Amino acid sequence: MIIDWVTVGAQVVNFIILVWLMKRFLYRPVLNAIADRESKIATQLADAAATKKKAHKQQSDFEEKNKTFEQQKDTLLKKATETAAKQAEQIRNEAIQAADELSAARHKAILAETEQLHADIARQMQRQVFDITRRVLKDLADASIEQQIGEAFIQRLKNIDNTTLASFASSLMACNEQTPALVRSTFELPSELQSRIRSVLEERFGQTIALTFTTTPELISGIELSTQEQKLAWSIADYLQNVSLNPLGNSDTPDSKATI
Repeated sequence: MIIDWVTVGAQVVNFIILVWLMKRFLYRPVLNAIADRESKIATQLADAAATKKKAHKQQSDFEEKNKTFEQQKDTLLKKATETAAKQAEQIRNEAIQAADELSAARHKAILAETEQLHADIARQMQRQVFDITRRVLKDLADASIEQQIGEAFIQRLKNIDNTTLASFASSLMACNEQTPALVRSTFELPSELQSRIRSVLEERFGQTIALTFTTTPELISGIELSTQEQKLAWSIADYLQNVSLNPLGNSDTPDSKATI
């Protein structure tokens, strides 16, 4: 068999041209389409990975925030519980204190009422004893009990001890017409008895003393000399009190008293 090299050459050239044409118009678009597809797939995969990473981060942030919130919630709940417990304890203590104060106040009020009742009863008894004594003395003697009380007070002024005399002197020296010493009595003293009391005071204290005579029923048959700082008193009430406190003692004569 004879080979026609011209024909072979022509076939080779045709094949090369066919390959180039196929590559140019068939394989290239296909390869480009494949490359574009791969590129899109790669981009989508990258986007998906980024989205997944972002989602993981968001989930992690959410879990962290949720954990922090739970911790804060526990802390706030614990703090609120402690605060409520402290407030409840404070309210309970305040209630106990208020109850104790109320109880003490009621007890004090009851004691005060009891003391006032005893004082009222004592004053009533003293008045009754005084009335009986006054009627008895009036029947037995010419002098009134008021006169006898005045005489007893003058006698005690004469018998003031030196300590009481020195203590009272400074207070009397400070008296003047604006702030005189007061001589208070249950009854109105006769002018003659007032003059004698004034004379005895000036004699004992060695000076002229500004005096004002007044009456008060609180003494219950007694006389009281008082300044702004001290007082010197004698009364049947004191005598009866001494008798009640010392019924078996020496209570024949009531003593005067000086107080600051």
